[in-house]
Formats: sequence, C-alpha cells, structure tokens
Amino acid sequence: MPIDLAPDSATAELARRTAAFVREVVIPVEEEHRGVVPAEEVRTRLQQAAKDAGVFAPHVATEYGGLGLDMRGRATVFEEAGYSLLGPLALNIAAPDEGNMHMLEAIATAEQKERYLRPLASGATRSCFAMTEPAPGAGSDPAMLTTRAERVPGGWRIDGRKWFITGADGAGFAICMARTSGEPGDGGGATMFLVDAGNPGMQLIRHIDTLDESLYGGHVELLFDNCVVGEDAILGEVDQGFRYAQVRLGPARMTHCMRWLGIARRAQDIAVERAAERRLFGSRLGELGMVQQMIADNEIDIAASRGLILQACWELDQGRGAAQATAIAKTFCAEAIWRVVDRSLQICGSLGISGDILLSRFLREVRPFRIYDGPSETHRWAIARRVLRRHDSGAAR
Repeated sequence: MPIDLAPDSATAELARRTAAFVREVVIPVEEEHRGVVPAEEVRTRLQQAAKDAGVFAPHVATEYGGLGLDMRGRATVFEEAGYSLLGPLALNIAAPDEGNMHMLEAIATAEQKERYLRPLASGATRSCFAMTEPAPGAGSDPAMLTTRAERVPGGWRIDGRKWFITGADGAGFAICMARTSGEPGDGGGATMFLVDAGNPGMQLIRHIDTLDESLYGGHVELLFDNCVVGEDAILGEVDQGFRYAQVRLGPARMTHCMRWLGIARRAQDIAVERAAERRLFGSRLGELGMVQQMIADNEIDIAASRGLILQACWELDQGRGAAQATAIAKTFCAEAIWRVVDRSLQICGSLGISGDILLSRFLREVRPFRIYDGPSETHRWAIARRVLRRHDSGAAR
C-alpha cells in the first residue's frame, strides 16, 4: 500500500502558520535570551501568543483544547516549532510535558484527566516524569528501578532518589515510577504515581549543572522520603508501569526528533546564508568544494531524518508497537542532527563559535540528545537483538 508522505491541507496550513509564528514572535525572544530558558512571565506570554495565533497544543485532543494531530501531523508541525529553541515551549509541546500529556490521554482516568491533563494542556501548570535514578538505579536499563512504593493505610508511601528529572523545578506534579513488587533487575513490578507539588515527601535536592540550558525547569535531583499518596494517585494499574511507559517512550522519542530536526534546519539555513555572503580566496565561501560537500551532507542528513521520523510515525498511527522503527529513527536523528549543527558551525568559522549567533548554543543543546531517551549504544544493542531474533525465528523481513 503506498504511503503519502505529504501532510493534508489543514496540517500543511497549520505548519505554515507555525513557521510564521516562530519566525515573527518566538525567534526575537530567543535571541534576546540567547536561547536560555526565560522567566515564567515570558513562558506565559509566548503561550498566550501561540493561543492567539491558533497554533497552541497541536498534539492534544480537541476535547482538552488542542488541535488533535496524529503522529504524522505532529512531525510536520513540531519540526516548524523546533526551528527555535523556544518554539516548543511556546506551543506547549516541549519535553517532558508533551510526552506526559500523550500518556495521560491514553491511560488516566476521567477524574485524573480533569485534574492533571486539562490544566497541563492549557499551560496552566507544568509536569515532570520521575523515572531516572542515580547509579545503580534506573537509567538506560529501567528494570534497575530502586525507588519503592509500599502500601500504607489509605494509600502508598514512596521512598527513593531520582535525578535528571527534566522540568521538575516549578512543576505542578510529577509522574513518579516506583517499584511495587520484585527487585532491581526484574522486568516488571513498577507502578506510576501522580504526586502533587507541595507533597512534603517530595523534595527538590539540587539543579544538576548540564551542557544544555533550554529545557524549562532544568534537570533536577529529587528525593522521595516518606512521600504518602492516596489510591487515586495510581496512574494505570499496579505493577504495570513499565508497560504503560511504552505508551509514552516511543512517541516521545519521535517528538524529540521532530523538534531537534527544526534546529538542524535552522543551523543549515544560517550556514547557507553565511556561505552565500562570505567572500575569501577570490570567491564566495559557498563556491569552495569542501563547503559544498558539507552543505550537501547536511541536506542528506535532514532529509533522511525526516523520512525515518515519518516512517516511525506512520507505524505508530497504525497502532503498531514501532519499537524498531522508533529506535532506528532516534539513533540516526540524534547523530545526524549533531552532524548538521557541527558542520554548520564549521562553515561559519569563528562567527560560529562566537556568541554573535546561536550556533554554539545549538551545539550544546543537541549533543545531550545522543544520551537522552536512551543512548545510541543502547538503541543499537536493542536494534541488533530484534534483528537476530527475527533471523532465529525465520520471520520474513
């Protein structure tokens, strides 16, 4: 069956309006703040501007105030939003909120959707996803989860330490993954809990100093110490947390790719403009063969990334697990986007590493993506294992 890669007319128009909004409204704010996360007042102002422009929350169901795009539709629009570091924040499609909204829509009860999803989708609050732990806890291997939740009268008590929890500072609630059965290393036995900000058992320990600075709310270390929640705090079913996490992880990996692909395009545009204008050795920079090769390789990486994203999104929209497709796309995109930004900086020379343009900021922001959402090495290991299992089972390709 042929797959039409072109967006429908409504999605194409939304992408066009998003591109215009990002260039006219968001990029001037980004340049003012040098790509670093601005104050809460700026977030609120940008999100109101996105609402006024009719481009806010494109991924959320219309029932909760969004535009209801499927994954392929998101790929087109999110890429345009990602053309600025602050574009996803303005549209309310930044991590981790975007992935949490997706998961809440799929898993939460009606009461939980009203309490958590609706204000999150409107931008009235923010959230975080508390799974990663310091070694030897959950990281690339989620099964190493050590945070525990024990039954107590009227609910559950959560105890454990989390780190690298993006967006935790100022979040209205956390989705905390805790072990409710089994031991670290076991493949099951995890449960997700909704923990409100202000719970005295959830403490912000510190901000982790990191290479990137554009994710709102920072990367934070949290301590859950005698953190008591009610039965209504359970998201999904007890002991099914790892299974539910898959609802979030595959799509969230793809939306990360979509957003960063926008930055790759922005870096390429900056480099091409520089190559077209800069003169040296008697000609334009862009007329040098080595520079042309870098520009061409950037175009190839951008096009290949977009194709892999669309393939994975098509599988997700068909209701398939898409584990292999999302792993392949995430691994390739994380590395290709880095290459595009790195080459673009090289083309711009000393200007590229200066603070006069944002390429050096882009480079710092995209490098961690080769680690976030699973390091490239972990994905390659999983990709190879699936290929070998398919061979051993004799399944057709």
